[in-house]
Amino acid sequence: MLPEPPPVTIPLSYETIPTTHIKLSHHPAGAATATSIIILTLNRPKNQNAFTLDMMSDFEKVYPMFDVDERVKVVVLTGAGKTFCAGADLDIGFHDGQERIMDHRDSGGRLALAIYRCRKPTIVALQGSAVGLGMTMTLPAAIRIAYEGGKYGFVFARRGITMESSSSFFLPRLIGFSRAMYLLTTGGVYPPNSPHFGHLFAETLPEASQVLPRALELAKEVAENVSPLALYLNHSLMWRNPGSAEETHLLDSSVLYHMFSGRRDQKEGVGAFFEKRKPDFKGTVEDDAPPNFPWWSEVDTGRRAKAAKPQSKL
Repeated sequence: MLPEPPPVTIPLSYETIPTTHIKLSHHPAGAATATSIIILTLNRPKNQNAFTLDMMSDFEKVYPMFDVDERVKVVVLTGAGKTFCAGADLDIGFHDGQERIMDHRDSGGRLALAIYRCRKPTIVALQGSAVGLGMTMTLPAAIRIAYEGGKYGFVFARRGITMESSSSFFLPRLIGFSRAMYLLTTGGVYPPNSPHFGHLFAETLPEASQVLPRALELAKEVAENVSPLALYLNHSLMWRNPGSAEETHLLDSSVLYHMFSGRRDQKEGVGAFFEKRKPDFKGTVEDDAPPNFPWWSEVDTGRRAKAAKPQSKL
């Protein structure tokens, strides 16, 4: 059995967390403490936000905080400057390590899993072009919005390398094997409304300046109207599906029955609907998840961190 990771200390403000290649902002701006929407900006505009190990470390630091911080409802991921992310930083290059091959853990995959394992959804505002890791890091997100003038692609074979960031799991599930095969075989870059992407991008907008505001508009809608617990369970039912219609029926039935059995978010959601008001959901994974959660077998990439208990004020 894996040892428990050290508890995560939830910050009063995300804007005061020291980071290297990302910037954290509260939304609405000016809030002294954490807001329901946190903006995470890739912050290397002079380098087209090319990915670095420091960036990966920043993601691995803050996403476990988002995961256990009940104040946070949605994360909006975007980039500074004109490019969302130009992929791995080729100026730094690829280096042969001293690890055994089977011991290595891809840094892009560690970033993607940080997003994937987080209970709070990520909405990606691709205000500019993205290739390689700049694309694969967005695949675990719930929603992607792109700039119509940008170019996007999975260029791995043109660089003599293979897929990373668990993208061989995510990409074909999101757009189908045929489209994924085309994008990977050509290694080309295309506008976001190209049919080769299918519906990978939920929306494309004509001006780069429109992308982040639209993402924040969607984030506000989710934060104000959606149960974080129900949303996380819904995502998990799809991504952690047991694989057959019959097994899925058994799983769906057990989770739904639990959620209908007097759970506080179900009562609040129905009450808010009939009373024509905004809901105030309080359900948490720790207190309100079904007894068979998690229904999947955890793989040894690191145990889920928990929030540290607040210190007594006495």
